[in-house]
Amino acid sequence: MSKTNKDVQAKIEKLQLLEQKTQTLLAQKQNFQSQLLEIENATNELEISDGQIYKIVGNIMISAEKNKLKEDLNNKKDILLLRMKNIEKQENKLREEASQVQSEIMSNIKKEGK
Repeated sequence: MSKTNKDVQAKIEKLQLLEQKTQTLLAQKQNFQSQLLEIENATNELEISDGQIYKIVGNIMISAEKNKLKEDLNNKKDILLLRMKNIEKQENKLREEASQVQSEIMSNIKKEGK
């Protein structure tokens, strides 16, 4: 196998690895979006609720203060939004790197074809 073929093969493997990392990030992002939706729904329920408030801790439900629970939900929401922003940055970086590697692969293949 020529050096060029080995280079192309190595870059293809790198591209596949980048795509796997991107898929992992997308799965994490989807999980965070699901958690955000749950937090939004819980916050909306808190707004309309005027009775006793409960929260789940482990496998049990315990009584909770409305304001304290609202604060906890907002803190969780802020953390999730921060994590999602970080994931989006990582995702963009991986996509840029994948695009660059893909261009290099195409360039090497064109050179080899000549």
